[in-house]
Amino acid sequence: MKLTSSAFNTGGTIPLKYTCDGDNISPPLTISDVPDGTKSLVLIMDDPDAVHPTGKVWDHWIIWNIAPFTREIFEGQEPRGVHGKGTGGNTNYKGPCPPDRVHRYFFKLYGLNTGLSLAADSSKAELEKAMKGHIIARAELMGRYERKE
Repeated sequence: MKLTSSAFNTGGTIPLKYTCDGDNISPPLTISDVPDGTKSLVLIMDDPDAVHPTGKVWDHWIIWNIAPFTREIFEGQEPRGVHGKGTGGNTNYKGPCPPDRVHRYFFKLYGLNTGLSLAADSSKAELEKAMKGHIIARAELMGRYERKE
């Protein structure tokens, strides 16, 4: 399974328009090579370089039960699915907004062999627990961003 973006390459800089310093809209994403047997997709975007006071990674975007035939998530659009709650309390995309240095932002895509019965607004930890034993494929796209003063 693959996850790519026409806006940036893996390891590259996330363009300003997809951050808190720009339009704060989600980048375009392309999904390919989803394996047979995939019943749903999960998308998580997080920033392991920004740790919340509780010690948890900062979660920007959490969505599950995305249809397995989804191949494009268009710029500025939320994919159809169930939205979880990010660290900032958001249920939709919240772009990069690092408080200090360059941060890495991981867009993680999972293919599951089932749909999930999980309440909307659930946390990433609750989602990861529900996904356990159901992941049949995984893809990742990482971009970097640093705020200019």
